[in-house]
Amino acid sequence: MKRGNLLTVLILLGLLLGAGVGEILYQTIGHEDPDALNALSAAGDLVLIRPLMLMIIPLIFVSVVVAVTSLGDPSKLGLIGGSTILYYFCTMLVAVILGATVVSVIQPGVGLDPEITEGLRAEGEQRLERDAELQARMADAEDMGLGGAWMNILEQLIPTNIVEEMSETRPLGVIVFALLFGLALAAAGHRAEPAVQFFNAAFSGMMRLVLWIIWLTPIGVFLLVAWTVGRIGLIELVGPLSWYIGAVVFGLALHMFLVLPAVMYLLTKQNPYRFFWQMRKATMTAFGTSSSAATLPVALQTAEDEGGCSKKSANFVMPLGSTINMDGTALYEAVAVVFLFQLFGIDLSFAELVIVVITATLAAVGAAGIPSAGLVTMVIVVTAVNTSLSGQPDSPTLPIAAIGIILGVDRILDMCRTATNVWGDAVGAKVMTRLAPDTEEELEEALG
Repeated sequence: MKRGNLLTVLILLGLLLGAGVGEILYQTIGHEDPDALNALSAAGDLVLIRPLMLMIIPLIFVSVVVAVTSLGDPSKLGLIGGSTILYYFCTMLVAVILGATVVSVIQPGVGLDPEITEGLRAEGEQRLERDAELQARMADAEDMGLGGAWMNILEQLIPTNIVEEMSETRPLGVIVFALLFGLALAAAGHRAEPAVQFFNAAFSGMMRLVLWIIWLTPIGVFLLVAWTVGRIGLIELVGPLSWYIGAVVFGLALHMFLVLPAVMYLLTKQNPYRFFWQMRKATMTAFGTSSSAATLPVALQTAEDEGGCSKKSANFVMPLGSTINMDGTALYEAVAVVFLFQLFGIDLSFAELVIVVITATLAAVGAAGIPSAGLVTMVIVVTAVNTSLSGQPDSPTLPIAAIGIILGVDRILDMCRTATNVWGDAVGAKVMTRLAPDTEEELEEALG
């Protein structure tokens, strides 16, 4: 068996065994004392998350510098950069519209027994009260609003201290600095050649280190999935939120297996499902870790070595995508917000659905590539819709605490939407490979 296939089998076994062991733990101790399982989370963090997070900032910096210097002509960077941003926003907008359509058709929050609805509300408030950290982050997001969120993004785009940006693991500022530094090296010509060679060598060494870390993935995925299922229990999948879970998963599946493959086929004329199989390590790692940022090292290595993406494209598109391209998060937020309004008996007009679509798309850009970041940015979407409703006489609004209702099953859905996020980044890298192949002959053929 090839090493790549062996690793795939091991990761899959880790996922399945983690789910099985987690369900056993839930039935024995998890449903009574979920905090008793935190040792699994801590172990998964040490084994997999921390090694991957260690690689993120240096890998982003070096890979973007390598991508920019390899492009050479600044006009090429403008073409690829503009095309990448256009791709990101278009696919996120399609994802949100798809999510809003699915939840409006299925209506998972309509028709539930009133006692079940009241129980969900009470349980949701209790869950949120127990999570002080999440409460604080949600309060900050509510105070910040959409304008504040965008100002925060702009401030990250124009950092004052690149070392602080690196230490705080804020990738946007690092990407901008790496872009400018790469352009400066390219403009310096032969005098900067030693520095360019240094960054190329550093990138090769980092990818070798990533390959070593990847072999920890089956163990880390097993621990993290066992912790997740042990706290929640698979029984939640058939509980009162089952229609909501089904709507999210159905929407994500449509986007992941129909929309994005259609986009890739139309723009590249290549088999998207073959490419999906080639990217399986990255999507399974994303599913297990629930973090697109932590998955970036694996996704970069897989896209280049197995997916056939050019180094120029992957090194530029994927680091940027892990920061601002969140198809799965955008779709999930649309479904979750409309579901909560349905659950509270608040009918949303077409105008409010448009607000959901726009704000969910914009809020997803500001979502960090960490677990449950979508819950925090969801506050921005709910606040925007409430503002619209408050201008109408006798129209009720949704309490922010209602988000606690979906908190219990969020981790499982987070795994699904993170896999969608990473797959969207990979498709973007494959599409942009047409504009940024590794040789001039390939570029002429692609544009000819």
